Amino acid sequence: MEYKDYYAILGLPRTASAKDVKAAYRRLARKFHPDMNKGAPKAEAKFKEINEANEVLSDPVKRKRYDTLGADWDSVRTAQHPGAGRVHADFGGEGNLGGFSDFFRTFFGGGFGGGSEGEDLFESGARRARASDLEAMVDLTLEEALRGTSRAIQVGDRRVEVKIPAGVREGLRVRIAGGAGAAGGDIYLRVRLLPHPQFERAGDDLQTTVTVPLTTAVLGGEVSVPTLDGPRGIKVPAASRVGQMFRLAGQGLPRQQGGRGDLLARLSVELPQKLSPREAELFTELRTLGR
Repeated sequence: MEYKDYYAILGLPRTASAKDVKAAYRRLARKFHPDMNKGAPKAEAKFKEINEANEVLSDPVKRKRYDTLGADWDSVRTAQHPGAGRVHADFGGEGNLGGFSDFFRTFFGGGFGGGSEGEDLFESGARRARASDLEAMVDLTLEEALRGTSRAIQVGDRRVEVKIPAGVREGLRVRIAGGAGAAGGDIYLRVRLLPHPQFERAGDDLQTTVTVPLTTAVLGGEVSVPTLDGPRGIKVPAASRVGQMFRLAGQGLPRQQGGRGDLLARLSVELPQKLSPREAELFTELRTLGR
């Protein structure tokens, strides 16, 4: 099985900091996001590869294990854990953006938890995880997290259709009781929210940039702002500054205590690139007025 160089995938040196990993992941995830590359299977494959690299390098435990074993992972892993990788949960089906490689599943023994080997990685109430339990990562768009969705999970030789409830949050674990089948265990899905081409997450709030013509910033007017529920109109006051923030209450992500966060729209001004003779004349007149 071919060794995967996760540092090369993210374009990083092995000395990269956690901040460097996060920045590289966000930049590449936006570039290759399926919503920005519709009908481009190579971009989707690259997107999955980027997610997998980030899953390892953003987790201190996984990264340390990956760095320690290095390219000799196969012989070391087989000698220490001969059964590793034989039982795992995988994702398939239309629209799924998960799907870690065989290299990942073999290297990390099929688990997606962040603990060290032999440690219980998850628990629900008083019930601790059993060896027969499985955990898998499910990647959701912001829209899917808000409205709910479903995933087809391949476990061994059977597929399980899983419903993800509306309003799930980053890091939430969804338990599927008895989902591991003959193994007698449960399946835990850990939710991860994907980067969005239009919105930045800030906790439960979202941030976006709305670009308006210079005349709208100066004279005021109505502007359409994208939200997860569709475009919303806001009024931009006259003499609005570049970078001014407009808050759209309840247009963010679900809050743990109920309700939703807000959407913050940052104002950007589009300056004219080519002026007609009349426009140049008007701007010249403004300059003579000291404007």
